[in-house]
Amino acid sequence: MAGQSCLISNDWICGEYLRTRGQELTDATLQHVGITLASVAIGLIVAFPLALLARRWRAAAGPVLGLTTVLYTVPSLAMFSLLVPFFGLSVSVVVTGLVLYSLTILVRNILAGLAAVPEEAREAARGMGYGPVRLLFGVELPLALPALMAGLRITTVSTISLTTVGAILHYGGLGNLVYDGMHSYFKAQVLTASVLCVALAVAADLLLLLVQRLLTPWTRAGRTAGRKAGKTPGRPAAEGAV
Repeated sequence: MAGQSCLISNDWICGEYLRTRGQELTDATLQHVGITLASVAIGLIVAFPLALLARRWRAAAGPVLGLTTVLYTVPSLAMFSLLVPFFGLSVSVVVTGLVLYSLTILVRNILAGLAAVPEEAREAARGMGYGPVRLLFGVELPLALPALMAGLRITTVSTISLTTVGAILHYGGLGNLVYDGMHSYFKAQVLTASVLCVALAVAADLLLLLVQRLLTPWTRAGRTAGRKAGKTPGRPAAEGAV
């Protein structure tokens, strides 16, 4: 029928859905972002002391890394089900589950970043009178930022994806719309919510990449110096390799 509404014909791409369900999409997106931010922030707060514990006492490294790895292997539906008796049917179940999933990536990347700090930098800082706390926050953490930010980017993107599973408890952000749309076979809702979820992941990754570049200007300077070193002034770089 000519001029038939795309909502009535149940099209995948439907501008009318965007116009009429704008508030619903906004609320779901805000819930998705809120759950993701809370989960990643709490995960980072928990992972940091665990990583320091594993680094300080070698005997604790195995249990810490092993436990976080085991937690990551638990299926999300099972994880949420195990947490329901403790938190009830609330958003705390989703956030706690996502925090536990984030630990394996964050702990390992923090450890890797700290391990990559040159010993010469530590010795120089100690020679200047740096104590353990000042050494950690003034020297080691800044130098470990590339690895830490890489882990944070992976964690954030995976958390955005896993948040959708919270739809089984009605705390899944955009996942709620995907879940309801699949049950009612509402094509426009499923596609729109899915695209928004992917867009959130891409935007978050790009934002964190920008933050990483701003916080670690020496990495860009190092790459620039490396490129310049490969060239001989006054002649092409390829000529020097002949």
